[in-house]
Amino acid sequence: MQPTSPLPPLRLSAPGPSGRVDAAVTLSTVARLVASGAAVSKADLVAAAGLARTTVSTAVDELLARGVLRPDGARPTTGRGRPADRLAMSGRGGHVLLADVGARGAHLAVVDLSQRVLAHEHIDVDVQDGPDAVLDAIEVGLIALRGRAAHTGDPAVRAVVIGLPGPVDGNLGIPVRPPIMPGWHAYPVSARLQRTFDCPAVLENDVNLRALGEARALPADQAPLLFVKVGTGIGGGLVSREGVLHHGADGAAGDIGHVRVRGGPDVACACGNVGCIEAVASARAIARRLTIPPHGGGRPTINDLRALISRGDPEALGVVREAAGLIGELVATLVHFYNPARVTLGGSLTAASDELLAGVRSVVYQRALPLATRNLVLTNSVLGEYAGLAGAAVLGIERVLSPPGMDALTAPRP
Repeated sequence: MQPTSPLPPLRLSAPGPSGRVDAAVTLSTVARLVASGAAVSKADLVAAAGLARTTVSTAVDELLARGVLRPDGARPTTGRGRPADRLAMSGRGGHVLLADVGARGAHLAVVDLSQRVLAHEHIDVDVQDGPDAVLDAIEVGLIALRGRAAHTGDPAVRAVVIGLPGPVDGNLGIPVRPPIMPGWHAYPVSARLQRTFDCPAVLENDVNLRALGEARALPADQAPLLFVKVGTGIGGGLVSREGVLHHGADGAAGDIGHVRVRGGPDVACACGNVGCIEAVASARAIARRLTIPPHGGGRPTINDLRALISRGDPEALGVVREAAGLIGELVATLVHFYNPARVTLGGSLTAASDELLAGVRSVVYQRALPLATRNLVLTNSVLGEYAGLAGAAVLGIERVLSPPGMDALTAPRP
């Protein structure tokens, strides 16, 4: 566990005026408006929620009593009236557990409803070991982190969010034929975590979490956002102008790793097809092309590749540039199709060097038409390896503050 928070303040979504007097909806609306920063006093809440002053006042008093909100000083007024009392999210409302799982490791964290990171760590896992072994390690790790954070407010777990490196059905809470995750197909990930922690469990694709985290850490005008992760595999995540994930009809939106691009070699892919961008331009694919024997012998690994790139090895830089050209062709097509305000690159190679970014940029700005690129920002991730945790925190907190989550949050304590 590291001593400082890896996450910046994240923008939470603010609901529009509800006009409804259902208790759970009213409490959710008030809590989300405060959490998003859209309203920080009772007067602000009346205007933003479209509810009667007495309704808002009752809801605020309930949320204060349950430890969801806390007083946060007074806000000065321009007239002679009494300064308005400010409201903020409290750390006593419970915890959200986060797990951002990659092919060879997982970032784990515990956050409270005020977005404070109470504990976090990285553990080594290998998704090819199967769901039972990986989820055993994640559950043990989260339980240990929860113990470290138990002294900071209410230790009740309100939600668990987990990201996995493959296609998932978030509604059913299961992976769907993930190419690099043998034995995971249809495994009930969400149901298992829900049983373990006795709370709602949200399953999401890992790149979607990175895309959402990146978008919510940036100003709102940086969306729509396309996140492209280049690591063991290649994946994409799409965030709309409204700041929400675009999943498509079945949750497959953004699964770009198995698109075939012009000029790529006919290399067999783990999915069963030939010439997929993941098979020819992922970090694993690039490492396999190296002829330099790694230290200690054997086949070059992604870590070997990163070390060579950091040292400026000519062969490693050459294969990265070739891969960047292929990825750039794909990104140029996606830029035309989706017209994002920002394209963000992330993954294991982007931390080692700017070679990948430079190669992708050169192709995109050359291939894409001016209307799609004149205001486009194409850059590396601002959150780096913690983008997935940021997205998981957003999903988890917003789930807890939703009307269904509010019922559990405000239920009488035993």
